[in-house]
Amino acid sequence: MTLTNRPRRLRATPALRRLATETRLYSGDLVLPLFVREGINEPRPITSMPGVMQHTLDSLRAAAAEAAAQGVGGVMLFGVPERRDALGSAADDPDGILNVATRAVASEVGDALVVQTDLCLDEFTDHGHCGVLGAQGRSAAGQPRVDNDATLERYRSMALAQAEAGSQLLGLSGMMDGQVAAVRDVLDAAGHLDTAVLAYSAKYASAFYGPFREAVDSQLTGDRRSYQMDPANRREGLREAQLDIAEGADVVMVKPAMSYLDVLSDVAAESPVPVWAYQVSGEAAMIEAAAANGWINRRAAIEESLVSIKRAGADAILTYFATEIASNPS
Repeated sequence: MTLTNRPRRLRATPALRRLATETRLYSGDLVLPLFVREGINEPRPITSMPGVMQHTLDSLRAAAAEAAAQGVGGVMLFGVPERRDALGSAADDPDGILNVATRAVASEVGDALVVQTDLCLDEFTDHGHCGVLGAQGRSAAGQPRVDNDATLERYRSMALAQAEAGSQLLGLSGMMDGQVAAVRDVLDAAGHLDTAVLAYSAKYASAFYGPFREAVDSQLTGDRRSYQMDPANRREGLREAQLDIAEGADVVMVKPAMSYLDVLSDVAAESPVPVWAYQVSGEAAMIEAAAANGWINRRAAIEESLVSIKRAGADAILTYFATEIASNPS
């Protein structure tokens, strides 16, 4: 028998495999999420996220500087305040932890990477929801009702505070209808024309966020299913991205990443703007746990997971492994 087509030819040696590689990871494609906590004197390990810390301002600067030195594309900052209230007042306070941290990191790294900030109320509210609770009580299921339009006003105020603190890109993660248009409008009116907007367009109500709740000391009881997306819905993810693009989003996001590669592929195929994905805390924690038990090769699993996200269409990936991968590329 004569075989004309032998795909294995291009797999025969490491050098051939490198030349035939269709998808490549670059350090500049990676964004490192970082947590900064008010009122602590030294970094605190997050038990459910091995290797990840709640930082002090000093250790945050050092982590951002290390990421920049390794060529990481950006850092996404999350703040953990000492005090919370129903409106999340610390979120737009110029002296609030996230805005103070943004100024510190922007001063530390300059333009070596993109300083980004999470624009959401969940870390700052005493109820743990991503918005302002409405006066209309609870849903039939007993969940507090989040007032979409009142929340947009809080987001507008947060956007100004973050832009003025030096954030170059605002990560709108609250999943409120109209949030991109509301933020873009107030930024432009205030002269922040160059501040970019990242829309967490297809953000699903996922079980994989569990460790993140520890990272930000979340006060949430119940769930966020009245505003985050149903994991069963694929077409809706593309629709949300299209709406955000129409409102002026500079980048759109799919979150989580690995369980939603179909949605990521759909959005990437249609989007005229960059598409990012977030390898969330639970995804990273599963890799760490399996590796700690000797069930998988940790480094190989990390690389494979990131390549799969890139292959599905992500232009950039938020991942807790960003600096590690960038510092020791395969």
